[in-house]
Amino acid sequence: MKKHNYQVQLEWTGNKGSGTFDYRSYSRNHKILIKGKPSELLGSSDPSFRGDATRYNPEELFLSSISACHMLWYLHLCSDNGVIVHEYIDTAEGLMEEQQDGSGHFKGVTLRPQIIVTKAEMVDTAKSLHAEAHKKCFIANSLNFDVEHEATITIL
Repeated sequence: MKKHNYQVQLEWTGNKGSGTFDYRSYSRNHKILIKGKPSELLGSSDPSFRGDATRYNPEELFLSSISACHMLWYLHLCSDNGVIVHEYIDTAEGLMEEQQDGSGHFKGVTLRPQIIVTKAEMVDTAKSLHAEAHKKCFIANSLNFDVEHEATITIL
């Protein structure tokens, strides 16, 4: 069995001078750096949790990871099965439920990829490959909730 190790560096940039003196005294801003990548990714918390709406929040990045992993497996499987994809645009949506104590968890995610393939005879296979992509996706295999797929497939 192959093992893969991933590393990121997260740097909090939100100290306004008094650190975390109280809940309102600091910014949730941070940056994510990955060795060998061209630039930093600017993050914060969701605006609902006093974050900066112009920065990426962990929930959006989590949803992006699910969507990207599914897409990458899907494209791989399409290429292996003779389905020529010309465009793939996913509008993914996730529902997170916050508890009384402030904790929370995702209840589900729906991926809504709009896919363009070359020929009509590819459509059935293109539709069926979503289930296989879901089974192979590393991120989906790590989740404790359902991921739905509502794909729209059209012909070039």
